[in-house]
Amino acid sequence: MRVKLGAGFGWLWSAYAVSTYGTWLAFGAFPLVAVRVLDAPAFAVSLLEAAGLTVAAVAAVPLGPWVDHRAKRPVMIGMDLVRFLAMASVPAAYFLGLLSYVRLLVVSVVSGTAGIAFTAASGAYLKHLVRGEHLLVASGRFEGTSWAATAVGPPLGGALIGLLGPVAAILADAFSYLLSALAVRRIRGGDVAAPRDPTSGPRGTDLLDGWRFIFGDPVLRRLFLNSVLVGGLIMATAPLVAVLLLGEYRFTALQYGLAFGVPAVGGFAGARLSARLVRRCGRHRIMIVFGWLRSVFPLGLAFVRPGVTGLVTVIVVEGLLITCMGVFNPIYAAERLRRAPATHAARVLSAWSVSGKLSQAGLMVVWGVLATLTSPLAAITVSGVLLLPTPLLLPKRTPAVDEPSPVRPAEDVAAT
Repeated sequence: MRVKLGAGFGWLWSAYAVSTYGTWLAFGAFPLVAVRVLDAPAFAVSLLEAAGLTVAAVAAVPLGPWVDHRAKRPVMIGMDLVRFLAMASVPAAYFLGLLSYVRLLVVSVVSGTAGIAFTAASGAYLKHLVRGEHLLVASGRFEGTSWAATAVGPPLGGALIGLLGPVAAILADAFSYLLSALAVRRIRGGDVAAPRDPTSGPRGTDLLDGWRFIFGDPVLRRLFLNSVLVGGLIMATAPLVAVLLLGEYRFTALQYGLAFGVPAVGGFAGARLSARLVRRCGRHRIMIVFGWLRSVFPLGLAFVRPGVTGLVTVIVVEGLLITCMGVFNPIYAAERLRRAPATHAARVLSAWSVSGKLSQAGLMVVWGVLATLTSPLAAITVSGVLLLPTPLLLPKRTPAVDEPSPVRPAEDVAAT
């Protein structure tokens, strides 16, 4: 039986879906603008992604406490509007002849920072909207939407870029944030904000509360270390896989799109199966099994070779990996929300996002150097080997959490 999570969740899910599809529709548009419009060299294109991740993550550090102490819906709407204005400034500058590399870098930082704040606010609000026993189902729907957008967005975006150019895809992404803000605006009912002592001002220690809470909880600590390390090692090889397939192995753009579009269907299927597997086999057992499996399959990329055989190998390896991630991610996301109290949820999610982005940016640089000293295939192989022991960081057990209900009279605010 399909679990009904209410109209409020439906609008929040819609907001997430439209902005996610917009993001994947514009996948690769920024590098294309940098290369084709601004004639930026390869190093500048790499810097655009790594610097955007790093600066956005650092800028987002104080946002966790700020989001926790404010009503979540206005924060989400505000961050969507910030992202809309930032992204829309790119096509506006292009048509006015004012587009520059610096503008792309600033937009990358601003939209990345606003994205972290939106994610923290929406996660905290999801905890407010959905009862604890339904968080896995809700997380599975978000995860399934993410993988569906990954499968559908890039091909549609590629067609749009082919017809109208990369600036058109960026404009479509901008309007997706405007639609997201309108969807959040339609949510009715109470909001939630952590109470704050009016006699005390902001404290520097608030900035570290998210990490302090994560490392104070044994289960969260192990989940955090595992997710940051696994995500960093996987993302570190993403540019190298592109160089290997498109450069050394001469895959066509269509083959490259198939190599990463088709496997995303497995992520959608895994997300749909996640809750059913948990009901049948138990949450902890499924998390451990699929946590181990997702650490094994990336090593299969070490056996990729040119030609059709190489294409099939990539599709199979990525399909198995993404299917396991589709099962695992909703379980770990629900466990993270379940263990984070409402008063700290935004800080925990912000700290998690900041750490993940910094880890990805740092490891991308390290693996870029490693690939330069050896080869892209050798660097990809090293990443696959290092991923093998990462499941040892997963929690040995996940005891239940008895979290007190939030004090709604002190936290509810008028619906927007």
